[in-house]
Order: sequence, then structure tokens, then C-alpha cells
Amino acid sequence: MTSRLAGARSLGAACLFAFGLLTGATAQAQTLASLPPAGNVVQATGSARPVAAWNKFCDRFPKECAVDIREPAVITLTPQLWQLISAVNRKVNREIRPMTDKDHWGVVDSWDFPTDGIGDCEDYQLLKRKLLVERGLPRRALRMTVVIDELNEGHAVLMVRTDRGDFILDNKTNAVLPWQQTGYVYVKREGHDGTAWVSLGGVTTQPVTTANYE
Repeated sequence: MTSRLAGARSLGAACLFAFGLLTGATAQAQTLASLPPAGNVVQATGSARPVAAWNKFCDRFPKECAVDIREPAVITLTPQLWQLISAVNRKVNREIRPMTDKDHWGVVDSWDFPTDGIGDCEDYQLLKRKLLVERGLPRRALRMTVVIDELNEGHAVLMVRTDRGDFILDNKTNAVLPWQQTGYVYVKREGHDGTAWVSLGGVTTQPVTTANYE
């Protein structure tokens, strides 16, 4: 340094630079803290036959079943997207009244949009997927999934595939959970590259307290 003034200016610049680094680091830490912990993905083990009621749904709504391979199969999870996914899950769970297909339509299984405000598990998830796609998420990363639930019964959930792992939207809880912490047995889901479904091999999971994700 050629003078005390020059040194002061240099120190001031250094302090501002250091403050900027700290502010950036703090912002990054806060951003990461607002996201769920990173998890893993559920691996497909082969092909699977789609649910019969899914095929009928696709006949009526072919666009809902089409896969655009130009879309990403995995989304980058940001705090904004996490908030959106959680909000849509809560909204649909709050607004739709549960009723079995047998009581609602007089059939064992029917996949549809709950346009009358009534539906069962798959109807909730189809509506959630539709709302998320309308808000800009790629349908290819939103996969309808069949599981065995805690009652040992078939159940449908929506799997969101992200760079932080696979997360589950479910009408049984407002918490969006990592797939491996739902307590479900994973049977099959939509494929990413066509209308075929893939097997998930019956992999079992353990439930966790949902409070950390609500």
C-alpha cells in the first residue's frame, strides 16, 4: 500500500467483499434449510402391467397419459417448488371429500378427476398432478404409483422425482414424504418413456413422524 488512505480503502473493500461472501453463504444455508433432506430414488426392476382403470382413464384423457421425452424425468427441487408441491398436496386433500369408487360410481375401481368434489386415492393424485403440470412442472417427473398401504390394501400415490430423491404426495397426509419413509410397499408406477408401467419390486419402507415434513 502506498498510503494509509489507500490501505483504509483497501480494507473497506475487503470488508464489503467479506460481507458479501457471508451474506451469500447465509442465504445459501437458509435456502438449503428450507428444503427437505436429500434422499434416494426407488429403482425400477422391470416392466409391469398398468392398472386396468388407468387404461380406461387414458382412453378418455390421452393427453394425461402421454409422455414427452423432451421433458426432464427429474426436476431440480428449489424452495419455491417445494412450497408449491406441498401447497397443492394440502389444497387437494382439503377440498376433496373421500369416497370409494364402489360408493361413488358403483364400480370397484375407476380413475378419474374428482370434478364433483368427491374421489378416492387415485382421483386425488390425478388432480394434484394436473394442477402441478398447469403450474409448469413436467408431467414426466410426476408419476402415478401403486403401493400397498398400512392396511395391506392397494393404494395410489403421486411420486415426484427430484434431484433430492423421490417424494410422495398422498391423500392420507399433508406431509410430502420421501418415498422410503412412507411405510408403504412399492408395487409399480408409470414409466418415463412411454405408456408402459414399471415394476418397483415390492420394496418395503418404514414410516416416520410426518411433522418434520409438514
